Amino acid sequence: METKEMSSAKNKTLGAFAAGLMAATAFVTAASVLPSTPATAQNQLQAAAVDPSKGFADLVDRVMPAVVSVQVKYANAAATGEDQAQGKRGMPNGMEDFFKQFPQFRNMPGMGQGDQGGDGEDSHPNGGMAMGSGFIISADGYAVTNNHVVKDADQVSVTMKDGTEYKAEVIGTDPKTDLALIKIDAKDKKFDYVSFTKDEPRVGDWVMAVGNPFGLGGTVTTGIVSALGRDIGSGPYDNFMQIDAAINRGNSGGPAFNLEGEVVGINTAIFSPSGGSVGIGFAIPASTAENIIDSLKENGKVTRGWLGVQIQPVTEDIAESLGLKDAKGAIVADVTEDSPALAAGVKQGDTILKIDGKDVSDSRDLSRKVAGIKPGDSVPLTVVRDGKTIDLDVKIGTMPDDKKMASKDAPKEEADKSVSLSALGLKVAPAEDGPGVTVTDVAEGSAAADMGLKAGDTILEVAGQEVHAPSDVRAALKANDKKKVLILVKTDDGQRFIALPTAKG
Repeated sequence: METKEMSSAKNKTLGAFAAGLMAATAFVTAASVLPSTPATAQNQLQAAAVDPSKGFADLVDRVMPAVVSVQVKYANAAATGEDQAQGKRGMPNGMEDFFKQFPQFRNMPGMGQGDQGGDGEDSHPNGGMAMGSGFIISADGYAVTNNHVVKDADQVSVTMKDGTEYKAEVIGTDPKTDLALIKIDAKDKKFDYVSFTKDEPRVGDWVMAVGNPFGLGGTVTTGIVSALGRDIGSGPYDNFMQIDAAINRGNSGGPAFNLEGEVVGINTAIFSPSGGSVGIGFAIPASTAENIIDSLKENGKVTRGWLGVQIQPVTEDIAESLGLKDAKGAIVADVTEDSPALAAGVKQGDTILKIDGKDVSDSRDLSRKVAGIKPGDSVPLTVVRDGKTIDLDVKIGTMPDDKKMASKDAPKEEADKSVSLSALGLKVAPAEDGPGVTVTDVAEGSAAADMGLKAGDTILEVAGQEVHAPSDVRAALKANDKKKVLILVKTDDGQRFIALPTAKG
């Protein structure tokens, strides 16, 4: 499912910082991992909760044998020294744009010899190495790390607490959640391992992060859960847990434990103006990771449910224009051709309030819920249409591997045919090609301008009515009895609803 949500400048900036500073791999041409002191461990590392007033040593003894340092080698690392210093090659798609927007972060030195940093050329252009963290989840050697740690790797190896090194194979990766599953190559070897928690963490809970920051294997830091449900702008399924335990580059893929020694999150990103920890780290929750890892182990890939709608959150303005009591749910801006939603009768302008009997808080929540439904399952869908609640049955499909985006050409302006709509602060003209009316001018300082409308956009609907001429817009405005009118707009980026004040009220 695709989402087209409007983000605030604050969220975009936070997403850029977190994405650009993935607590992650730094390319090096030579590096070493400092082995920690060997210790005897149980087979499955579970025990009674630790009393934090007495320190965390007992918890460290239990879980440390299951935490590994992950080393990745690249046979042909055609990257500059700058790329190595940033770990840029190992980042999810789109992360490279961070460095264009925030050039002050370009000079973050790497960890190894020969790394020149800055804008210098790589002194070892024919090879490179990256490091991260991970943890073992089964006795036969399956381990979890981040996708951006092992992405495009030619060789992967892990180093244990006692310094023993093993080769590993990438079983599967999921770029959308930045998770990866690897398998340690060690026949007949039984490994110590840890398990994901079944309990939902709470803000204020203790957490302990273990990993390989800056190549210093076996490093432990503690803190608390600072917040839940964070959206840092890295993808449609953002649901990060924020922690203040110190995590740095190289901690990526490492575990965050609760006091019972269970994994509550996978450390993935940091927010930092300096490149080091400032106490704002982000971890993928265990509830998200466990299902993804199970799918990778079973199929080598993740299969997600797909509804086939373009959605956006219901703002207070949109809720008022629709006559909804609360700004909850997800409004359908477009329905994909040949999609499960279209087959079920979902229409543009529907507000989805429930799926599979569960309330939908916003568009991100709907995306996560649909993705977690098994393809082929039929589930109930509750929508509000024209002020009435309607129940539909939808058979969830499989999310396509490649998203097919229709090419969009900006409509041609016809100034001589423009008609002023002073109530909206717009001038519109019949669309040159296709349905709707073309916006030819937007009054400076108007609500339409504040909402991002611009010349060349196409208005498809006004107050739920399709429009094909300026007269249709006027008629829809006249029939609208609310203080705000809901307008469906098509831009180069897709379709979205906006609510504009009218002269009424």
